[in-house]
Amino acid sequence: MSAKHQWKFFRAGGFAQVRLETGADLMALDELDQKLWVALACPTKGLEFDARTLQLIDADKDGRIRAPDILAAVKWAGGMLKNPDDLLQSAPALPLKAINDATPEGRDLLASAREILKNLGKTGSDSITIEDTGDTVKIFAQTKFNGDGVVPATAGADAATTQMITDLIACVGAVPDRSGQPGIDQVKADLFFAEAQAFSDWWRVRENDPALAPLGAATDAAAAAVRAIKAKIDDYFARCRLAAFDPRAVVALNHVETDYLAVLAKDLSITAAEIAGFPLARIEAGKPLALGEGVNPAWINALTTLKTDALTPLLGERTTLTYEDWTAVNTRLAAHETWRAAKAGAKVEGLGLARVRAILAAGAAATINDLIAQDKALEPAANAIAAVEKLVRYHRDLYHLLNNFVSFRDFYRRKDKAIFQAGRLFLDQRSCDLCLTVEDAARHGSMAAMSGTYLAYCDCTRIATGEKRQIVAAFTDGDSDNLMVGRNGVFYDRKGADWDATITKIIDSPISLAQAFWSPYKKLVRLVEEQIAKRAGAAEAAVHGQLAVTAQKAAELDKLKPVPPKEKIDPGTLAAIGIVASTLVGAITTVFGIIFGLAWWKIPLAFVAIVLAISTPSMIIAALKLRKRNLGPLLDANGWAVNARARINVPFGRSLTQVGVIPVGAHLDAVDPFADKKSGRKWGVALVLVALAAVAIYFSWPASSPDSKTDARPGSGATNAVTNAVAPAK
Repeated sequence: MSAKHQWKFFRAGGFAQVRLETGADLMALDELDQKLWVALACPTKGLEFDARTLQLIDADKDGRIRAPDILAAVKWAGGMLKNPDDLLQSAPALPLKAINDATPEGRDLLASAREILKNLGKTGSDSITIEDTGDTVKIFAQTKFNGDGVVPATAGADAATTQMITDLIACVGAVPDRSGQPGIDQVKADLFFAEAQAFSDWWRVRENDPALAPLGAATDAAAAAVRAIKAKIDDYFARCRLAAFDPRAVVALNHVETDYLAVLAKDLSITAAEIAGFPLARIEAGKPLALGEGVNPAWINALTTLKTDALTPLLGERTTLTYEDWTAVNTRLAAHETWRAAKAGAKVEGLGLARVRAILAAGAAATINDLIAQDKALEPAANAIAAVEKLVRYHRDLYHLLNNFVSFRDFYRRKDKAIFQAGRLFLDQRSCDLCLTVEDAARHGSMAAMSGTYLAYCDCTRIATGEKRQIVAAFTDGDSDNLMVGRNGVFYDRKGADWDATITKIIDSPISLAQAFWSPYKKLVRLVEEQIAKRAGAAEAAVHGQLAVTAQKAAELDKLKPVPPKEKIDPGTLAAIGIVASTLVGAITTVFGIIFGLAWWKIPLAFVAIVLAISTPSMIIAALKLRKRNLGPLLDANGWAVNARARINVPFGRSLTQVGVIPVGAHLDAVDPFADKKSGRKWGVALVLVALAAVAIYFSWPASSPDSKTDARPGSGATNAVTNAVAPAK
């Protein structure tokens, strides 16, 4: 079954991608098979894209954008415009005449846009921008109500109402409204008045029962003084009763001498925890508590307050406190303490009982509820203002997102950077445009390695600001000879800010065919260098060892026996050396003999064939790997759901990594004052090559005739003569 809409596609990255060229294409996007979308999901973080727009598109607020979110955004934005083609302009300003006022929602949105401009002092403006909609504080600064159901103190019609709202905020906290001011919503208002009523009722219980306040207004101070020291006095009398039960416990009940030694080792203060933990006074059987002398100094103040506020008003003047007196005091205050434990309305206690009852008597609940209702009545208009912001942002950003989600047009066109490209890395005379922000290089690398791309993970820092970030850069041209962990470069983010970049991890893969061509020879050179260095190191160690032995022998020369004469070299050893040398020379002469035995015009072709025979396997392997380079794993490791095999072939890779070249027309002074001095090394190499060629010619020179018994090659006569002379000896 064919789709209703006629689609157009283009090929890039080795697969077909849809062209989104008209508003009709966008409005029919729900008809496009999602198997043809390049991506099906992406994160809302780590992208070079407006974060607020992504939040608006992310309907379920899960931090991910999926295909249904995209479709819903496109349908809504296209329906709010008279012509969906306007979305393709990606303009930051939305003309008011472009808003579709043929629908109720569109008319409300247009009215809200005009209201915003009016509040900002732009009544005559014919367009609205993101800057106009982004600052809600300015938009609602001159309005008393803004439809969010939150009433600030400034919404009060008089000073009394303003003070009332201020008191409510002080007790139950504030809720910020759209203008940024602290205010009260319905939940906070209900909480306050519930607390206020409970607090008033709780106090009314005490007012109706004189037993709850035996000292009248002074009861609270007396009860507080008792509570402050009650546990300590209870402990004192319990210890005294225990001492009366068994006199042997008196020493332990008063703390032993070692306890005081530990305290005396420190700087003393009467509030020290160690002192406060000691008994309130010296423990003796049946001893009353003295209210002055002999009391633990850490508790003297609390005991004085107890005597003044509680003991004297309840018992009269006392110099000591007996257990029976202490029990009587607690009994007199027991009903008060029970009432106090049932306290209600603690949130409004700070206002005081008189202020709480004044608010309740003034009908404040009805006043506040009425203000909240007036504000809520404007909710549709306020929501339309929020819709204006969404439409303005979609008008600017939505088409850009589609070209980085439904298709990767921005990435493959190489005109605009894709939203996942974090910036550009300059390192090793190259610039890398495929740089992605990563949060965890180790976790990202486990997936990104399957992209078949040479990747360098870098830690980026800005010392001036203390900022840090991690990126991964794809090297898709040049070679890897000078890339290694620890190398430094400079990273420029999308805003143009420069960061110090240091390679911390490398995932190795082929970079280019040129690198593969020279790879065998570079490996051979490295192998030779390593072997030479190894042999030189061994020889140096041997020389140092020999010098040490020689020095030791010189020191003990008089003790040494005469050294026996060295034996002659074993002929077998010479024969073995000769076999190895002849084998090596034979191999070389065979190759060069075959080459120089060819016609003169075939000799260069033979050398080319040898080079290709060496390099072709590496190039074939590299070409196969380069064909597998895929953008998908790089993005999937960052939370994308890429729906296609987005290839990075060799030509496209060259555009992503640009190698530094001297500009056309620039002057180059080829004389290097610090170049290596010329020596006879090149001539020596040339002579060796000539000698090898001569040997090859010698052994590959054709005989004078097929039937001739003598060899026509130079020097063959001498050789035959030697052979004939040796033959009889056999």
